[in-house]
Amino acid sequence: MMIDIKNLLLTLLAVASFGCSPGSSGSDDGGTTDTDTDVDTDTDVDTDSDTDTDTDADTDADTDTDADTDTDTDTDTDTGPIECNLGEYSGDFTIGTQSDVATFAGYTSVSGDLNIYCPSCTDLSELICLTAVGGYFYIQENAVLTDLDGLSGLTSVGGDLNVWYNDVLANLDGLGALTSLGGDLSISTNAVLTDLDGLSGITGSLGGHLFIGDNDVLANLDGLGALTSVGEYLSIFTNAALTNLDGLSNITSVVEALTIWDNDALANLNGLSAVTSVGGNLAIWFNDILTNLDGLSGITSAVESLSISENAALTNLDGLSGITGSLGGDLFISSNATLSNLNGLSGITAVGGDLFISGNATLPNLNGLSVITAVGGDLFIYGNDALIDLDGLNALASVIVDLKISGNTVLANLDGLSGVTGSVGGDLAITYNDALTNLDGLNGLTSVIGYLRIENNTALTDLDGLCNITSVGGYLEISENTVLTSTGLSVLNSVGGDLIIFWNTLTNLNGFGALTSVGGQVDITSNALTSVDGLNALTSVGGDLRISNNHALTNLDSLGVLTSVGLTLDIYWNTTLPDCEVCDLIAQLTTGPTSASISNNLDDTCTPVPANCP
Repeated sequence: MMIDIKNLLLTLLAVASFGCSPGSSGSDDGGTTDTDTDVDTDTDVDTDSDTDTDTDADTDADTDTDADTDTDTDTDTDTGPIECNLGEYSGDFTIGTQSDVATFAGYTSVSGDLNIYCPSCTDLSELICLTAVGGYFYIQENAVLTDLDGLSGLTSVGGDLNVWYNDVLANLDGLGALTSLGGDLSISTNAVLTDLDGLSGITGSLGGHLFIGDNDVLANLDGLGALTSVGEYLSIFTNAALTNLDGLSNITSVVEALTIWDNDALANLNGLSAVTSVGGNLAIWFNDILTNLDGLSGITSAVESLSISENAALTNLDGLSGITGSLGGDLFISSNATLSNLNGLSGITAVGGDLFISGNATLPNLNGLSVITAVGGDLFIYGNDALIDLDGLNALASVIVDLKISGNTVLANLDGLSGVTGSVGGDLAITYNDALTNLDGLNGLTSVIGYLRIENNTALTDLDGLCNITSVGGYLEISENTVLTSTGLSVLNSVGGDLIIFWNTLTNLNGFGALTSVGGQVDITSNALTSVDGLNALTSVGGDLRISNNHALTNLDSLGVLTSVGLTLDIYWNTTLPDCEVCDLIAQLTTGPTSASISNNLDDTCTPVPANCP
């Protein structure tokens, strides 16, 4: 209600004049005896008049005072500045509508989390009083919010600050007063965000994670220039327009992982040149135009794991040359299409986890790995089209789990593995190496705990490099080696799983002369065998015995001491094998088989089998 000051003053003046008027009338009526009586009478009149006048005046004045109070309140609410007089909001608060912004107006802090999750909000100006958030602060999925200017008083966030999925948020300038952050800083999936300048007040060590990702037009990280360390993960990912990391130039340490991945326009890592230590994993992935890692040259201690993968333009790893000693975890170098050498890894002496070198199409050798003596997990070398040898692994003495060499099309030998001795703790697989002629580099191995698989090495002529292996704990498969003539497993005495020999050019199995038992099935299919010579020590087969499609096979004499077949006996489509050979084998078995399938072998006097077998 608007107050009329002029009319109020006029009213008060009129009341004051009216109060004096009865006294003047009494004096004018003065006389002798009559005058005294009149005076007494006047006194009564005066009393009445004064009382009435005073009462009326006071009442009016009080009423006006009430009007004054009402007027002030209405005016402040409607048009005046917000009064920051509500103190701290206790608990968590979520702003889901524009009216929620008004509800929170006047509070200076919130003890718990504050979540601005408001698809329809356009204006945060009524949050001008807010100076502190005790817990997490989420600014997320605000579809039409263009700025954070209403947060210009905010100085501290006790937990994480997460700015996610804000479709039209162009900048973070409204956070310019923020100097204290207790948890993570995560800026992700803000489609038109161009810079982080509003975060420039955050200085020193960040206690939690730093995540900057999926911001399509973010061109730089300059707003982070005052940070000196990251207490947990630092991850910069999928920022399509990001050309450099110069805004991180004062960071000297990352306590846990450092990952830089899928930044299509990132040409270098020079902004990380002050980093001297990374306590966890270091991963550089899917950065299409990154040519070198020179910005990491300040790292002088071993990291937990190292993964360099899918960087199409990367030519060398020289920026990693300061990393020395043993890695506690994995070393992955994979699918870097133009990588020409591994020289930057020359300080690494051991790998506690897996060592993968794969899909590096132009990598000719592994010379940068020349001081690695042990691999605590798997060793995988596969799909490196230009790799001609493994000589860079010549210091390697042990592989604890799997050893797999596969799909290296010009790899001619495995001599670089000659220092690996004793047992392979997992599987051993040599597969799809088109130019590999021998396995001589494996002659230090004595056993394989898992399976042993030699498959599709089209130039491999013998398996003599396996001559010292005495046992295979899993299955043994020798298949599709199209020029293989010798097995070479001359001291092998047991196979815990299946023995599978198929689609080779083998004419005999002489390399298996010491083999006495197979825990699973024996499958000898589609070879050039004329006999099964070499299996003359085999006494038991735990599963099926299958001999099929060996069209040059004429006898089974070398199975003369076999007495037990645990499951079925399948002998078929060996077109030069007389049925009487099969009858003789059935006759000598003392255990099994549970069933037999005998067909399409060479008919003779024992046909059909097994009905006419002795």
